[in-house]
Amino acid sequence: MDNCIFCKIVAKQIPANIVYEDDEVLAFKDINPAAPVHLLVIPKQHVATLSDCTGEHAAVLGKMLALAPKLAEEHGVAVKTDGNGGRSGGFKTLINTGPDGGQEVYHLHLHVYGGKRPWRGLGT
Repeated sequence: MDNCIFCKIVAKQIPANIVYEDDEVLAFKDINPAAPVHLLVIPKQHVATLSDCTGEHAAVLGKMLALAPKLAEEHGVAVKTDGNGGRSGGFKTLINTGPDGGQEVYHLHLHVYGGKRPWRGLGT
C-alpha cells in the first residue's frame, strides 16, 4: 500500500525503533506509547485488518502472538513466578479491528503493553 505508514516502516522508508525483525514480521516501539512498554508487532505483508485474515494468515498470526512473550521478556515485563507459585509482572496484547474497534492504522498490528498500570484507555 503506497500510503500505509507501517508498509513504509517495513520498506525502511521511514525510521522506527525496531526491536525484532525476520522475513515475515516486524516489531517496533510505538511512537506514542500508552504504557511504559508499548510495542507493535506487524506482518510485513500488508493486511488491513484482522477481519481480512483467512486461513492462509494463520501461521503469521501465530508467529505474532508467540513473539509477544519473548518481547515482553526482553523488555522486562514478562510474568514472573516466585518459589511459592505466586505471579507478578505481566503484559497485555490487543488487536484493534475496524473503526468501532478503535483501529487507527489500517495495517494489521498487535499491541504489546507492559509495565505498571494503569494504562490509559486500555480497559481492564
